[in-house]
Formats: sequence, C-alpha cells, structure tokens
Amino acid sequence: MCSNYVPVSRRDRLLTFFGVERDRDQDPVDTWPVNVAPFIRLAPDGARVVEDGLFGLLPSFATEVGYGRRTYNARSETVARLPSYRDAWAKGQRCIIPAEAIYEPNWESGPCVRWAIHQEGFVPFGIAGLYTTWFDQKTKTWVFSFSMLTVNADDHPFMKRFHKPEDEKRMVVILHPSDYAEWLSCPVTEAPKFFKQWQGPLLGEPLPLPPRAPKASSVRTTRPPKPPETGQLF
Repeated sequence: MCSNYVPVSRRDRLLTFFGVERDRDQDPVDTWPVNVAPFIRLAPDGARVVEDGLFGLLPSFATEVGYGRRTYNARSETVARLPSYRDAWAKGQRCIIPAEAIYEPNWESGPCVRWAIHQEGFVPFGIAGLYTTWFDQKTKTWVFSFSMLTVNADDHPFMKRFHKPEDEKRMVVILHPSDYAEWLSCPVTEAPKFFKQWQGPLLGEPLPLPPRAPKASSVRTTRPPKPPETGQLF
C-alpha cells in the first residue's frame, strides 16, 4: 500500500527517465490522496504524454473528489472486477506514475515510523497505474485521476518490513524501464504479467512526518482590541 509519495515533477527528470516533456517545471512535494501529481499515459496518436491528475481514481459514479481517498491503490488481484476500477481496466487505461520515493509505515521499533523508500542513486520509480477521466459537477470540467497497482509482499525481502506485523504486506508494482512501452500498449489480457514484485535493490530510511501544528481551538489567543468608533472606513 502507498498513500504518500514524492512525484517526479521536474521537466528534466521526466524527460531523462521517462521520455516525456512537461510544459512547466515544478519542485517535487509530498503527495497524498486527492492531491494533484503527474502521470504518464498514451495519447490517441500513440505518443507518450504526461498529464496532471488526482491521486485516487474517480470512477464515473463518484459524486465527489473525496471518493479518491479510498481508491489511491488498486489490488492487482481484484482490479478487473471491483466497480471502482473495472471500467478503466477493461478499457486499457493504464499509466505510469513517476515517483522519486514512496513512503511506508515501519513498526520495527515499536511505534509507527514513516520511512522513505527509493532506488540506488535516487533513480525514480515508474509505478504501474490505472487512470480515468471524471466530470466534476462543481467546476463543470473533466479531470484526470489515477491509482497505483499493488501486489502481495509477504515474502519480499525488504517490503515485508512495513505495515503492522499482523497485516498483509503489500507493495506497489514497480516497472522496469524496458517494460514501460509494453505496459502502456499491450492488450488487457496480457497486462497481468506485470503484476509481480520488484526484485531490484531498494533503500530506505526513517523520515518521520513533521509534528502537527496545534489546532486553533487548543491554543490560547488574545483578541485584538476593537478599533475606536470613528466612522465607517470602507
């Protein structure tokens, strides 16, 4: 499972590692469900393009953006039949989600500690995903959204260290760069062959979230004095 990651958002890295050109540059920031981040898909002419989408797939029946807080990961075992994902899967709407690093919870020291996971040399990941378009009734616009595909990781030498001890271990599907083109273009019946654990080296280190600021209601404040009644200012 992955609910928090760092996207590849700089133009030079998207071009170098994924062969796509973005129309603007942007420093990477931690991304959470229903945040906007880049993903890569095939355009109708077969060219590889980068788009901005919401992290958390929004099926046609979703009534609000918040639905994406439940659909940011799609289990490979059920993606073809669950209502939230099956239409996008059947239509072959597969994508690549470029990530500098992913975050996972580690419980080895007792309390939960967020770890950052990345490749050697900080080479970015290409994570297998699904995407769709969704009509936002509030803004009257079409928006992209996407989800990361996951596989079981109970026996993975590194990823089995994450999540609660009693929980099933999961990991995102990391694609080899040589598989990017086929993942995006192969028939739906062939796509499950990419549902496998990543066997390349992975590195990780603790990177806890910064402390949360106290809620306004829990902080004692002093109201400013009322201004003297000298008439209406505006």
